[in-house]
Amino acid sequence: MPTIIDVTAEAAKLTMFKGRTPTTSFAARKGTAVNLSPYRDGLLLLAKFTGKGHWETHPADELVWVLEGSLTLDIVEGDQPRSYTVGAGMMAIVPEGAWHRVHSAAGATVWSAPVPGDHIDLDVDDPRSVERQVAKV
Repeated sequence: MPTIIDVTAEAAKLTMFKGRTPTTSFAARKGTAVNLSPYRDGLLLLAKFTGKGHWETHPADELVWVLEGSLTLDIVEGDQPRSYTVGAGMMAIVPEGAWHRVHSAAGATVWSAPVPGDHIDLDVDDPRSVERQVAKV
């Protein structure tokens, strides 16, 4: 049997989490983010937020699809982070093992398919010098 998910209907159930920070837990985001389904070794995540997420890395590529609004994707490339703007209808593929975070001042509705990995719950400019933690979603 296939799993069929109406992403539009699920997004309509969510409210916008305002002021997300790198220390905001998934539990604190109840009603603003939802694990839609397990998928391969990870999950399908849908969220609405303003603010900044934590730095994270995954053992497989992560798909990030912006359904509404826009966000900035910071990703460590070479010796420093680089920022990309991802708007509604756009998708980013974050490479396996790349440190990255997202933030949005105006708000975004985002669907992603991550495999949990390491993360850093601190607001730092560069994640490479900080102790890693296993992701909890």
